[in-house]
Amino acid sequence: MSTTQQGTHSLAFRVMRLCKPSFHVEPPFRLDPADLFVGEDIFDDPLAAANLPPLLSSQLTKSMDSSDLTYGNRFLLHHPSDAMGFSGLLLLPQSFGAIYLGETFCSYISINNNSNFEVRDIIIKAEIQTERQRILLLDTSKSPVESVRAGGRYDFIVEHDVKELGAHTLVCTALYNDNDGERKYLPQFFKFVVANPLSVRTKETTYLEACIENHTKSNLYMDQVEFEPAPHWSATVLKADELHPADNSSTGGREIFKPPILIRSGGGIHNYLYQLKLASPDSAQMKVEGTNILGKLQITWRTNLGEPGRLQTQQILGTPISRKEIELQILEIPSLINLDKSFLVHLNLTNHTDRELGPFEVRLSQNSAHEEKKVMINGLQTMVLPQVEAFGSTDFHLSLIATKLGVQRITGITVSDTTEKKTYDPLPDVEIFVESD
Repeated sequence: MSTTQQGTHSLAFRVMRLCKPSFHVEPPFRLDPADLFVGEDIFDDPLAAANLPPLLSSQLTKSMDSSDLTYGNRFLLHHPSDAMGFSGLLLLPQSFGAIYLGETFCSYISINNNSNFEVRDIIIKAEIQTERQRILLLDTSKSPVESVRAGGRYDFIVEHDVKELGAHTLVCTALYNDNDGERKYLPQFFKFVVANPLSVRTKETTYLEACIENHTKSNLYMDQVEFEPAPHWSATVLKADELHPADNSSTGGREIFKPPILIRSGGGIHNYLYQLKLASPDSAQMKVEGTNILGKLQITWRTNLGEPGRLQTQQILGTPISRKEIELQILEIPSLINLDKSFLVHLNLTNHTDRELGPFEVRLSQNSAHEEKKVMINGLQTMVLPQVEAFGSTDFHLSLIATKLGVQRITGITVSDTTEKKTYDPLPDVEIFVESD
């Protein structure tokens, strides 16, 4: 869309977007004569398959006689490729068309002298104006164009990497001397809208899933979709067709060449999966303190005819992790447990805080005074554990005994901090199978 200020001017700007041409397609309605008389399955018959094609071919040759002015064969398929509708021609852009974030906007600009006399000392400026900023693309103030003859023109090309969404205006201005020596100013505006080519949705638990969706009208070929983790994270991309995942945090093992991934036009989707791990114990402390930046995605692609595009997402934020101060977990339980015989359960106690905690007491809590436990502690009912340093852990074994056969539950293993007089949530129930000796 072009707008100019009122007034008579000798000069006028003409703008054409420079991009790869598109295929000129004429959707045809053409058919194979055989489809009018017989079905596809008739060629399953050996006799028909041997005799029918020559018969149809001879009739088709007669109907394609160049002396036939009725053009009765214009709907016939002369070659299998005719069904695609490609005319063999390429079509230059007729307008600015769709412009997407991450692309390079390239424009061929011509300033034409439509008068019958020469104009001189022309200062030309070309700028891109967005909602946030104004970017200078061309300025000939230091070396003005000396003259443009009557009916002549001056051409130039400008480029701009599109990094903002929304309304954009290409502002072209010319300051020049007219035939009568009057200094005139010509502003002309070309407006276009930048849309988002992709929508990126992420899901984060212990893994980050990135769903890339194509919002454009052409196929996109993903050259690169890489996740750049934040400093306290490491990321590994997981692929279904590889036995070993590729480490995304180092560049040494990247493939020299990998085929691009096709995401089809009009809503095509491709998913990427990354495994995230905290890089060090200090990183765990950052997570406890509320730093939940995971990283960002770097995406590069090409269109059908090779036009490049590049997009970088904003920082992806993970769900804030509310870690417990103390975490108790079972590491190992014997596979064979006999009735009325003690067995050892291997446990681990981890301190997730930045201070030393403890000493601790470990015991089995009683849910109800009338409920008889089927699995109990063997020996002293309370086990004392020493202090655990900041972000440290300790392993220990708890001796238990089962008093009933079959499937039983180990319930109510509880930890208490004797210094802070605090009791933490009990360990979730664990099922075991008790056999007779």
